[in-house]
Amino acid sequence: MSYQETHNEANGEENRDGDKNNNSWNCGAEGVTDDPKINALRRRQQRNFLTTLFLSQGVPMLAAGDEYGRTQGGNNNAYCQDNEISWLKWERGEDANRLTRFVSGLTTFRQEHPVFRRLDFFRGKAVRGSKFKDVIWLNAEGKKMTDKEWDSCHRCMEVFLSGHLTGIQGEIIHDDFFLICINAHHESVTYHLPALGAQAKWERVLDTAIEEGFLPTKDEVFEKVSIEGRSLTVLRLKEPEKLNRAAVMDNF
Repeated sequence: MSYQETHNEANGEENRDGDKNNNSWNCGAEGVTDDPKINALRRRQQRNFLTTLFLSQGVPMLAAGDEYGRTQGGNNNAYCQDNEISWLKWERGEDANRLTRFVSGLTTFRQEHPVFRRLDFFRGKAVRGSKFKDVIWLNAEGKKMTDKEWDSCHRCMEVFLSGHLTGIQGEIIHDDFFLICINAHHESVTYHLPALGAQAKWERVLDTAIEEGFLPTKDEVFEKVSIEGRSLTVLRLKEPEKLNRAAVMDNF
């Protein structure tokens, strides 16, 4: 999120080496900048990428230094650089330390909730003994994603994760239910929560629009929630046993 172009001049090959398909965006300035808005956006994007990694199924693969925002100054082929370009930085500022604390929180959050560490692939079906599908993809209106929305450049979606899953011995594991609201649009968007009946209560536990990421005090969310541009919010369902079963079956 700091460089769009390859900067491999130090490698001595006239910047011809390294893959030019960087899949990156510099957020408005190439490289180091003093612009506070750009730097804030870059930090938010770091939290976005790290959160989607750690809350995805499978084993998270994190490169050393990503936990504090390590940079190689745009050099994507630093195999020949035995210097500060490729070294890890041990003396870090507050922004780097804050990001490390956030990554630590993500690892703890993932460890505490097996819903993010399923043993099987998603099937879009309910596990034995549950009324909920293992995963449901919704649009910002809280409705099921359509084929047309999947085929378009859809920047807003919700991911509903059932807290019912199968353990290593085939046993049923009961965890919390989560809703991940993702907004890749540059403006804030109001998200409507899934129609689960009047008893459905959610609490916001993580918001990448906030520098610390995790909320010290969980605030309750009911029918809708505003998600800042280029951010994601994680909601936990409170008291799922009180849900209206008819509403659940009608909507899912």
